[in-house]
Amino acid sequence: MSRICPQCAAEMKQEEARTEVVNYEGDSLIVSGLSGWFCTACDEALFDDESALRYGAAGDTLIAKSHARQQAEIRRIRKKLGLTQVEAGQLVGVGKIAFSRYERGESQAPGPLVKLLRLVDRHPELVAEVRAA
Repeated sequence: MSRICPQCAAEMKQEEARTEVVNYEGDSLIVSGLSGWFCTACDEALFDDESALRYGAAGDTLIAKSHARQQAEIRRIRKKLGLTQVEAGQLVGVGKIAFSRYERGESQAPGPLVKLLRLVDRHPELVAEVRAA
């Protein structure tokens, strides 16, 4: 029995013990013993239920690690600049509760907010200019 790849329409091959590397923001995990159908042309995968759960769990682990790293970075930058959460929230245009959630990891900080914080981390003299904008 063969399957056609839903991505590129090439033939898929069934495998019982495949190893895949899951990558996210510079970190990676190796997941071995994956079963399912794999495209011979584009590498699309259709995992069986158990393999899909393990592959997804690896991705979830990497995402959680990235979020924890980001929340620590946000807190570190705020403290380095000598700002309260209220002041930091005003600086980046969010309320104290939102900023607190970013630091605690309850919410993911928007990308532009993180970029702004990284910029003022490298150039603290810009804080006054950002406040005035």
